[in-house]
Amino acid sequence: MTVLVLGQDDVGNLLPMGECIAAMERALAALSAGEAVMPLRSIMWLPGRRGALGTMPAFLPEAGVFGLKVISVFPDNHGTPFDAHQGAVMLFEAAHGRPLALVDATAITAIRTAATSAVATRLLAREDAGDLALLGSGTQARTHLEAMRAVRPLRRVRVWSRTPEHAERFAAVEGRRWGMAIEAVRSAREAVAGADLICTVTAAREPVLLGDWIAPGAHVNAVGSSVPFARELDTAAVLRARLVVDRRESALQEAGDFLIPRQEGAVTDDHIRGELGELLLGRTAGRTAPGEVTLFKSLGLAVEDLAAAHHVYRRALEAGRGAHVELGGASRAGAAGPP
Repeated sequence: MTVLVLGQDDVGNLLPMGECIAAMERALAALSAGEAVMPLRSIMWLPGRRGALGTMPAFLPEAGVFGLKVISVFPDNHGTPFDAHQGAVMLFEAAHGRPLALVDATAITAIRTAATSAVATRLLAREDAGDLALLGSGTQARTHLEAMRAVRPLRRVRVWSRTPEHAERFAAVEGRRWGMAIEAVRSAREAVAGADLICTVTAAREPVLLGDWIAPGAHVNAVGSSVPFARELDTAAVLRARLVVDRRESALQEAGDFLIPRQEGAVTDDHIRGELGELLLGRTAGRTAPGEVTLFKSLGLAVEDLAAAHHVYRRALEAGRGAHVELGGASRAGAAGPP
């Protein structure tokens, strides 16, 4: 019995942004409808919290698959030859538990995270939004630029990084890639001044976006932090925004951008207005006024990884891509035993 192994290039070729956005919409709606199963992820920290290993299981009954993403997270890898997120998604079919595929998780994470922000932007940003600020210049900045272009016509793009040379390189490379002018600016405040789309995609532990800087009517995708002790937004930014999350249960356990203001007594759990899936299902309202600031707090969910991996797997079978390896699964003893 063979398992299909799909690498980074396979994922990049088989998971175009538009198709991934549609897959994320289906997965998020299924989760909020109670049709998917997703335990909270487990994280093992290395000494000094210099890196972590996350395990993220999920089950998508409609697709007939379940699986697990195992990923290492090393935020300080930015600027090195190594991505901050490295690992694999293991995909199984749900009829007999047969392993189907092992899929590169670095590319899956990069694309599906930005695609989910695109879903949020489509639902929450003003229709005329097109002045984009990117706080951060790494992998997620690159994929978020592509994702924002997919859902809104961009008229201006500014990028900021704690290392100015990184922002300048991003502006040059991505500007050539998309045939557009991208401005590298020297401060986060300069980047977001007057912007109506803001994506925070940094490895910051302390706020890089302050509430006083955000223009009325802006939409913010807060992406970089996924742990309770770090945040990219200050309390004022969260307090003034209509907050939507990818999953309420996860946000109440992991979202430092929300949990730290709650610890300060500035907000309560009711400040979370809904999940993206609830907006997709029409159970929760999105933007309520043109001048309202909206905020999507992204943590990244196993159902997103699973939906993306399943999409890549199906496309790979059609295209004849990937390598088949023997990984077991066929019964040899004819009797079931303990795992």
